[in-house]
Amino acid sequence: MGKKRIIKEGEEATTTEAVVAAPVASTSSKKHFDSGILYVESTYNNTKLVLTDPKGNTLAWSTSGALGFKGAKKGTPFAAAKIGEKIAEKAAIFGIKEVKVIVKGVGSGRESAIRGFISKGVNLTTIQDMTPVPHNGPKPPKPRRA
Repeated sequence: MGKKRIIKEGEEATTTEAVVAAPVASTSSKKHFDSGILYVESTYNNTKLVLTDPKGNTLAWSTSGALGFKGAKKGTPFAAAKIGEKIAEKAAIFGIKEVKVIVKGVGSGRESAIRGFISKGVNLTTIQDMTPVPHNGPKPPKPRRA
């Protein structure tokens, strides 16, 4: 319901006073960086992108679930491309011109996330694959007794 408004003498009730101005997203940021690092984590079920400054402090991030994709659609290349475009728009706010990309995971959104990111005019300096590879893996189970 909300509070009831009490009008004092000498005041007029207007509808514009009840409307609260929503905060407007700024098109320019206080922080400006020339370069950054883009981390792409792509699994079979989801794709996550994190944009950091050169020191590694997070500036922006997004996932395919955050854009509204649900279920099996989160792991698709289309969802990954949409995330890349959204993060590129956030990178433009910070003034980032070039990016070093670090890819992790084996999902289908690895390449399309990068393609969506560079489609907005950000240059790539390097692409590095940091996918963890097991040296020997887990110990296999013992054989069944007869």
